[in-house]
Amino acid sequence: MHGHLSQDIIVGVPAAALWDVYGSLELGRLVDKLLGDVIGRVQVLEGDGGVGTTVKITYPPGTPGGGYFIERFTKIDNENRVKESEVIEGGYKALGLDHFRFRLEILEKDSQSSIIRSSAEYEGDDKLEEVASSHVSLKPLEIMAEAIGKHLSEKKTAK
Repeated sequence: MHGHLSQDIIVGVPAAALWDVYGSLELGRLVDKLLGDVIGRVQVLEGDGGVGTTVKITYPPGTPGGGYFIERFTKIDNENRVKESEVIEGGYKALGLDHFRFRLEILEKDSQSSIIRSSAEYEGDDKLEEVASSHVSLKPLEIMAEAIGKHLSEKKTAK
């Protein structure tokens, strides 16, 4: 079984400002600050934010999915504003999926707004298709995109 989900969220923030967050460890810091009780706590286990960095996301109490997941950054393309990571432990892997990758792209819509394209690819045994269809979701990435966009937009307005 192979699956793919993708969604676009438009935010009123220039692409360069958005990438300053998404392309660095600032994303984890802002998730902690703005969404720790919704998405979870982000802890850097190893690395400086570049390829090979591993982070642990611990879900808030009561969230289904094993309590946490650890992801490793596998691609950071500053020119094209693309970040990819692979779940290496917990989360969707704990549900039995063999492979789970997140991809975040920041696309310039115009000089004052951007598109955050979030996608996920996964693979696993065909017997897990029902598990995947009922558990794999981009909702946390959608919530994150909206919150980060709002935060940066308000920060820009306050200047």
